[in-house]
Amino acid sequence: MPKTVLTISSKNYGAWSLRGWLMARLAGLDFEEHIISPDDPSMKAEILLLSSSMLVPSLHHKGIKVWDTLAIGEYLHEIKPKAGLLPADIKARAHCRAVCGEMHSGFASMRGSLPMNIKARFQNFKVWSRAQGDIDRVLEIWDECLSTYGGPFLFGDHPTLADAMYAPVVTRFVTYGIPLNAACAAYRDHIMALPAMKEWVAAAQTEPEEIDELEAEF
Repeated sequence: MPKTVLTISSKNYGAWSLRGWLMARLAGLDFEEHIISPDDPSMKAEILLLSSSMLVPSLHHKGIKVWDTLAIGEYLHEIKPKAGLLPADIKARAHCRAVCGEMHSGFASMRGSLPMNIKARFQNFKVWSRAQGDIDRVLEIWDECLSTYGGPFLFGDHPTLADAMYAPVVTRFVTYGIPLNAACAAYRDHIMALPAMKEWVAAAQTEPEEIDELEAEF
């Protein structure tokens, strides 16, 4: 049987890589990591949002290749249905898919202004109005989900694809010191306390590579 391999980029900067990796961890999938250096021109273009096509993460499983984070999430749900990556209730499942899709296709101003950089801490970071609008919408989604489904995760008592999709935003809010209300702050802390997130953050801290464009407070 072919081995299962998940291809990712930097753990410090790679927001899409974190999403796919966390989905695979939450699904309980046994996989090997293949990490492409941020120095690779195509990977650097993706991290800096200069590429129109996301090549990572990419999952190779039983001879099947799946890329694009949402496609990976749906595939993992099919092969690991008991993991609960999507809610059992049809209404909640539709809601989960909608907020995942919104993250997948939106929030461009926040992505560009607050790039993921787990190792960094920027004090008194100036958030411009367009990025603030994106942040406000994220917090609106979190508040709605937490109040509707009771937390501590967005869709109840265990993490779903939605939590994986918003995990890089959680790290951004930590990096840039974004103020949150009590419910959203508790959610942030709950995501960062996940064993898989602790594993990812620990690995990110050891990365020697730096991308100069993402190390300046702008």
